[in-house]
Amino acid sequence: MKFEVTILGSSSATPIFNRNPTAQALNINDRLFLVDCGEGTQQQMLRFDVKASRIDHIFISHLHGDHYLGLVGLISSMHLNGRIKPLTIYGPPPLKEIIEMQLKFSETTLQYPLLFKFTDPTKAELILDNQDVAVETIPLDHRIACTGFLFKEKKRLRKLLKDKLEALNVPVEFFSALKKGLNYVAPDGTVYKNDTLTTDSSEPKTYAYCSDTMYNEAYFKQISNVTLLYHEATFLNNMLDRANETHHTTALQAGEIALLTHAKRLLIGHFSARYKTLNELLDEARSVFPETELAIEGKTFMVGS
Repeated sequence: MKFEVTILGSSSATPIFNRNPTAQALNINDRLFLVDCGEGTQQQMLRFDVKASRIDHIFISHLHGDHYLGLVGLISSMHLNGRIKPLTIYGPPPLKEIIEMQLKFSETTLQYPLLFKFTDPTKAELILDNQDVAVETIPLDHRIACTGFLFKEKKRLRKLLKDKLEALNVPVEFFSALKKGLNYVAPDGTVYKNDTLTTDSSEPKTYAYCSDTMYNEAYFKQISNVTLLYHEATFLNNMLDRANETHHTTALQAGEIALLTHAKRLLIGHFSARYKTLNELLDEARSVFPETELAIEGKTFMVGS
């Protein structure tokens, strides 16, 4: 199953040096999900061929402008482009008022249903559960209420060994039961164990999106052993005092978090505008967690192999 993330924005606070504020597009089994929607996200979607019409769920981590100021424009464009299917937005309760006020004063009546599911920054909650993925909130430690999001791929059905099935002339109507783990009983009464006719599907993959937060072990258990961890790394560690003051994380701390939580890979982003180049941030995170990459805009990262 396809599970990948495309970086649309990786700057903190403001657009700078060809970097845009935070936004990411997840493709899970060819269903698109948007995570945060900073200023300029629409342009980035056009640039990197992320189709807004395929997005049915948008997740907003918190109400600092660099994470949501592109949202009303995107909602309006969906309306102008003839959208009629529902759009669900997950985020802090005041986000509903912000959006509705802007639609009200622009005298915009959407042609499609806009649904809201509010996040609670005090506890982890399951906010979406479908056949492909389960999504949980991750309570983070920022200056204002903020949640990350944990995307968990659903376990797939077992895979059929077609050559074995053909050799035994197993009827097609038994395939569904075999995928679910049941044994096959042949017409002569012979029982064929399921594991001789199928193989287990791969282990489900997970993606943890930890937006603005300072180092806080409270959320470490929830993100332990993730396949891919995205973690903010706003500053170099020589600015640790500034990171603590603004409730952000340094690149060194992001590497330490990945190490302590046994992440398979680390992706760092939300870079301060003070950094024109990002190699120092990458080197710092890799000094403690070598499997680290930069959230470069336009780059798509596979969640797992």
